[in-house]
Amino acid sequence: MIHVEKPTEEKLLKLNVKSWPIWEKEVSEFPWEYDETETCYILEGNVVVTPDNGKPVNFGKGNLVVFSKGLKCKWKINTAVRKYYKFG
Repeated sequence: MIHVEKPTEEKLLKLNVKSWPIWEKEVSEFPWEYDETETCYILEGNVVVTPDNGKPVNFGKGNLVVFSKGLKCKWKINTAVRKYYKFG
């Protein structure tokens, strides 16, 4: 499952997002599998993630995204991405 939302500044502060590491990736496509839940906050970029046997989910700058443990998918980065991320 992929959950996308536009978080409030209050929620970002509560999650302490700015303490999380940052990940960056250029325009690319690759398969991915989540062995634990990942929460991320998109700082830059535009991405389409398509779960195996599922519908594409589009997200970008300003979105808070949660990927469920066990999710198998394909990432398609349309505009270079920069995000805060946290596993678990």
